[in-house]
Amino acid sequence: MTRVTVLSGGVGGARFADGVVRALDADAVTVVVNTGDDLEHLGLQVCPDLDTVMYTLADLGDAERGWGLFGETWQAMEAVRRFGGPTWFNLGDRDLGTHLVRTAALRRGEPLSAITARLCGALGLRARILPMTDGACRTLIDTREHGTLAFQDWLVREHAPAVTRVRFEGSPPPAPGVLEAIAQADFVLLGPSNPYVSVDPILSIPGVREVLAEKTVVALSPIVGGRAVKGPLAEMIPALARRAASAGAIAAHYSALSGCGPDRGLLAGLVVERGDEEAVLGPAVLATSTVMRDRDDRLRLSREVLTFAADLARRGRGHA
Repeated sequence: MTRVTVLSGGVGGARFADGVVRALDADAVTVVVNTGDDLEHLGLQVCPDLDTVMYTLADLGDAERGWGLFGETWQAMEAVRRFGGPTWFNLGDRDLGTHLVRTAALRRGEPLSAITARLCGALGLRARILPMTDGACRTLIDTREHGTLAFQDWLVREHAPAVTRVRFEGSPPPAPGVLEAIAQADFVLLGPSNPYVSVDPILSIPGVREVLAEKTVVALSPIVGGRAVKGPLAEMIPALARRAASAGAIAAHYSALSGCGPDRGLLAGLVVERGDEEAVLGPAVLATSTVMRDRDDRLRLSREVLTFAADLARRGRGHA
């Protein structure tokens, strides 16, 4: 049985993970999820990326918004607004149940990984979903206009002002099972997530890069024709990398992180939109249609990526 570990953050990462889970036996898939975006809001511990992955894999997510639950209502937030509370970060009525259960369990001293496993079990999920850590590792965004902001303040409250640096506060150990899931995988896939704020937090956790260096790693580019499919990545790349947004910039970013140079980076392969392949130097490239408009697209794309990654692994295009 092929075993695959997916590193995921954001909406695109969750949708890709859904395709991978449906393309394989779900028991063979582990999804390691970014928690650098987590925040406390209205006294509740909110884990946006974990929840997006859980809801998406359970087919409960709102496909149009990309986050939260389908058919959600907002009466609690209306009450918060009426009483003058903070409403810049919306929590739906049913979504509140997730945060209430999680927060109560954390206050009892349970680790986030154990709580996540229980929530996934209640949703009937067979794929294993792991937070990158049980500890605190916060994504901080340095901006010209507002100084340093926590991730959700930057993205949601301030609408992603210009970035000068992305950094991470805290260096906790990986959650139980994270390093083992990567080490035991036949290959590792990086979803079409923003590398700076969705994948890099996972790579910052001690031991993760070292174990990845021994694996065949394939990423799906979040840049299509010079634009981000979703979010502010296309504006972040020129500000942080001093180059135009492109699939080539994604390949270069992961190469620089690995410290191995452009001809031998973290990635064995990169999957890009047709027409974007000429910009990529270093990893092997698969050009295909990468925009996931519906669940059929997710499944078709995931099958193509899995075939590509399996071929690279067989040919020894990893870092062992």
